[in-house]
Amino acid sequence: MFVEYITLDHTRPCLAEPGKIIIVGKPARAIDAVLPLLNAILPNVISYNPRASALVLRRKPGFITLTHDTVYITQVKDTDEGIELLRAVRDLLNQTWDMRDEISPRDEERRTPRPLDVWELLPRTNCRACGEATCMAFAFALLEARRKLDACVPLMQSHSVESRETLRGLLGNYDLPHSVWRDSEA
Repeated sequence: MFVEYITLDHTRPCLAEPGKIIIVGKPARAIDAVLPLLNAILPNVISYNPRASALVLRRKPGFITLTHDTVYITQVKDTDEGIELLRAVRDLLNQTWDMRDEISPRDEERRTPRPLDVWELLPRTNCRACGEATCMAFAFALLEARRKLDACVPLMQSHSVESRETLRGLLGNYDLPHSVWRDSEA
């Protein structure tokens, strides 16, 4: 077993989602050795910094940030859900570590796209066809996996192929279904 437990260290209010909390957990040991393995196999990795030993995963809703000695989980309903999620993270770490001989670690850095990076490639018509009030709101929705690229009608036009394909590359796994870390599932 790679990590025997992750203890709930403390909670704090979640500023992104009032009424929810951020869970801060402490693994029984440093987990930086498993981060390049997770970076290689998980479709919901949105950021990885090998120099800082930090990996960020998309979870619907919110994020899970893993550092060498801390686990942060945002937009959690309560401590019971947080403890359940910490157990799921522990299990993920252990399962990944058990498969380490079958995984080629991915050590290169991944940068999280910024909303402005996405917005610059959108048509910027603020047409609302996507269901958002503005193209900037749509950019945020894409990054939060609340919307898909094909919701942007102007972007699906033939004259927008280059922007659309650039966005697909920039968003990577953002535009794919996120089956991992949905709500409190693990």
